[in-house]
Amino acid sequence: MRSLNLLRPGLALLLAAGLSTLVTPVGVAHAATATVPAGATPITFTSTEQLAQGVTYGSFQVATPRGVTVGYLLTADLRKNTVSLDLLHPDAVAQRTVVSAMTNEQGAVAGVNGDFFNNSETHAGVTPTYSSSGPEIADGAELKFAVPNAQRFGPGLAPGTSTRDVFGVGVNGKARVDTLSLDGEVRSGKGTIALSGLNQYALPVDGVGLFTAAWGSASRIRSTCGTDTSRSDPCSSHTYEVTVRDGVITAVGQLPGAGAIPADTQVLVGRERGADALDDLTVGDRVQVREKLDSAGKPRLTFAVGGAPILRAGQPLAGLDTKTAAVRSSAGVGPDGRTVYLVVLAGRAPASAGFTIAELADLMRTLGATDAVNLDGGGSSTVAVREPGQAAATARNSPSDGTERAVANGIGIFVGRR
Repeated sequence: MRSLNLLRPGLALLLAAGLSTLVTPVGVAHAATATVPAGATPITFTSTEQLAQGVTYGSFQVATPRGVTVGYLLTADLRKNTVSLDLLHPDAVAQRTVVSAMTNEQGAVAGVNGDFFNNSETHAGVTPTYSSSGPEIADGAELKFAVPNAQRFGPGLAPGTSTRDVFGVGVNGKARVDTLSLDGEVRSGKGTIALSGLNQYALPVDGVGLFTAAWGSASRIRSTCGTDTSRSDPCSSHTYEVTVRDGVITAVGQLPGAGAIPADTQVLVGRERGADALDDLTVGDRVQVREKLDSAGKPRLTFAVGGAPILRAGQPLAGLDTKTAAVRSSAGVGPDGRTVYLVVLAGRAPASAGFTIAELADLMRTLGATDAVNLDGGGSSTVAVREPGQAAATARNSPSDGTERAVANGIGIFVGRR
């Protein structure tokens, strides 16, 4: 092993233990050719290998005040025409499965876990939906939008960030951290109703949400629980649901339902004033439902997963937690938008001293990222890798639950998919 003092982006070197050949990940300069500032963060890279042209995987160690933390790094060079990223996801938004299974089922060479999700529930009689807090876009298809900030699971957000923030890739093949908004409405002869939700487990107070076949069969009642200021507030007692098939209302009711939604059907759920707006519609009315996710940046995103921004333009965000150390995962991108860094920390002792979120931001900057997000951590943190010659990907980081935790989504690295 060799310890490298690293600080500036682009100085990370993966050193294969016991090998005479140094393997440098894409977009990363050889340490011997760079000037390394004093006072940098010591990172010891313990192994590395090339999974495919443009994709590397390795392990590293970092000494913290709490002890040594082991981590795993995937790098992807999106300049290679055969390398791409996309969302790892189960068959439905309101569903969960383990990262290795999603990696194998979708044909990725490697993958990490994604966004925080509705994994537990405090509302009596309401079951978790297991859907993510933030937006999802997979292979260009817009699957879901974001819950209100207060309804999010996970550590607090940095000032100026929200559940609408994502890590994604545009149609130009460049990765970026971006913010999405929902542009949608329901039009009928009785007026226009704005949409404030798409396949999400929590709607804003007074909002109307759209549920499609992508949601799955989970109950839609959770979408009317909690408020914009508290996830644990009671479920709304003032709700309404409208079923639309081929542009015609076929059913209405007071309570949100459950069960699979056919491909030709849309379900609208409203709470408070949103319920009042839907209550004006009746069976037989013709309606047009339109929804689109718009990004603050350009061009359009073909892949997106929710993530909490921690690094922007090469600088850690203000207000990041500096006290709570935990097992964490992160996704970052270099200044060219083509070099992606996916990091997952080991989950079990003695290699689980963990990082604070502020330390995670510093790590991502050291590795070469200029923009990065914090992903779900703890027992959810998982890296799955399929090495050359292996038939299937397996989890490599000894997740802290002892086995892989089923999660809502992840980030997959694909080779030869374009």
